[in-house]
Amino acid sequence: MGDVLSDDEIDDRLPGGWSHDGEEIVRTFEFDSYLPGVGFASGVGGLAEDAWHHPEITITWGEVEVRLTTHDAGGITGQDIELAQRCNEIYE
Repeated sequence: MGDVLSDDEIDDRLPGGWSHDGEEIVRTFEFDSYLPGVGFASGVGGLAEDAWHHPEITITWGEVEVRLTTHDAGGITGQDIELAQRCNEIYE
């Protein structure tokens, strides 16, 4: 699970495109249409299952919002930062 990161640690380690929103980190990924976003969300789901760390994913036309937090720890941990970076990698 890991320890909850301080605000400074989160800000220092936050991957590009992500923002700190309370006890979550969030990013909205943009796509040209609906189906590419669905495919991306499926890829995020696979990463999440492999990491046994499951984000909140919202799919709309042209956008996929991913929110990460570690519920068991009560905030943002290194596991969230790592999964955010992996999401960025499959988006690029």
